[in-house]
Amino acid sequence: MNIDEILDVIDELLDRSWSLPLSGGRCVVDADKVRDLIDDIRLNIPSEIKQAKAIVSDRTDIISGAKKEAESIIRKAEDRARSLVAQEQVVKAAQAKASEILTQAQMKSREIRQAAQEFSDNCLYKTEEVLVKSLTEIKATRQAFRNATGK
Repeated sequence: MNIDEILDVIDELLDRSWSLPLSGGRCVVDADKVRDLIDDIRLNIPSEIKQAKAIVSDRTDIISGAKKEAESIIRKAEDRARSLVAQEQVVKAAQAKASEILTQAQMKSREIRQAAQEFSDNCLYKTEEVLVKSLTEIKATRQAFRNATGK
């Protein structure tokens, strides 16, 4: 089960619990069952963290690939520029073309890097939201249990 499913089970457990008369809404729950569910949550949280690490790793791979592609484009531009410079009639055209290709390669590299960073940031943000929501729900559930037991 994932964390959301476990929290649904806890919610269902609370819905099925017995209300104590004259207790202000307090109820009786199976403490062992709740502890088992909390243990399940603890076991599932690392998978969320592993997912976040994988996203960061993917970001690094994307940026690395973008750098390699940019370097390849730059090398091709430099090679092309050298061959054009060798021809007297097209020296000026070759320099302009090489500069244009280099500029395009740098722009493409920046675009790819920015897209990779935005994608990674978005994925990490979504993962953070899930973790924060889960942690908030766990804290609220723990507080409810404490309140229920009078601690």
